[in-house]
Amino acid sequence: MAAIRMDGNALRDEVVAGLAQRIEELGSPDICLATLLVGDDGPSQRYVNSKHKKAAEAGMVSRHESLPASATQAEVETVVRSLALDDSVHGILVQLPLPDGLDPEPVLDLIPAEKDVDGLTERSMGRLVRGRPGLVSCTPLGVMRLLEKYDVPISGRRAVVVGRSTLVGLPLSLLLNRKGTDATVTMAHSRTADMAGVVREADIVIAAAGQARMITADMVKPGAAVIDVGVSRTEAGIVGDVDFEPVAEVAGWITPMPGGTGPMTIASLLENTLTAAALQGVVTLT
Repeated sequence: MAAIRMDGNALRDEVVAGLAQRIEELGSPDICLATLLVGDDGPSQRYVNSKHKKAAEAGMVSRHESLPASATQAEVETVVRSLALDDSVHGILVQLPLPDGLDPEPVLDLIPAEKDVDGLTERSMGRLVRGRPGLVSCTPLGVMRLLEKYDVPISGRRAVVVGRSTLVGLPLSLLLNRKGTDATVTMAHSRTADMAGVVREADIVIAAAGQARMITADMVKPGAAVIDVGVSRTEAGIVGDVDFEPVAEVAGWITPMPGGTGPMTIASLLENTLTAAALQGVVTLT
């Protein structure tokens, strides 16, 4: 029996519509998402444009700052510092990666935790580790929303996260493992012995290593949920970390790539922006 296809596009649109309704019920306050793009990378430009399009659909105000690839570290930091100090801006997203020669860490350090809608700063990660209220990385949050939407059992189940990045692997492991969610989590990586054997034991597989089609059908436990976060650009187009068609014949649930976790990253960004406005006292959420 083929796996249930977890449609990230449909869920994104559902989340955006829900946000629009909530914002209207709150009196349509001007909740502002600001983005910064350095350079002229085509995929990054398209991704930022899609974020602003969906922000408008959610009833949010969006603001975009752009700098040339030749911008200095000081110029980038000046823009972020200005956004951080602007009370009309409630969420700040710096589109990564930055061009060669620019260090993202000092840039991210300038973003206040309550405006860190990408959930990337040390303070946001620290809040996640400590279980305190805060903003969570968008892709991991989107994965959790997909698991919830499709009623994938998590509590007491074994989850394997392939990839240990601070962007996806680490925060997702924390989200799956925390009290109330209660998965038993293994984080696998390039040095993991018997990767196939480790993955085969999982009820939930999160593939976030960035290696095209590395998760094959023989590595997947029948009926497991397989979430593909990896993105590789090939001559055939965008492919994920999961060998989709064969794995779909074994898994119980599966996300396509594209059309799975990517759209939910944008939905979670907008969800975070509303949460950020609440953290700043602009709105009260119930």
